[in-house]
Amino acid sequence: MPANEKELNCYLLDQLELIERIEIIAQNSNSDEVLKQLALEKKFVERKLYQKPPLINDEQ
Repeated sequence: MPANEKELNCYLLDQLELIERIEIIAQNSNSDEVLKQLALEKKFVERKLYQKPPLINDEQ
């Protein structure tokens, strides 16, 4: 588990980058089912990344 919010954000941004790379491959191969699943996964990651209040409270 990431120790602070900055580490968590870096982890989530890495996940988004990986999803976007896979999306490119899925688009090139016309994989509609894969694109649908990737859109869902991206939505879940973005929900965590942009939620208020943050996932980790740094005031501990």
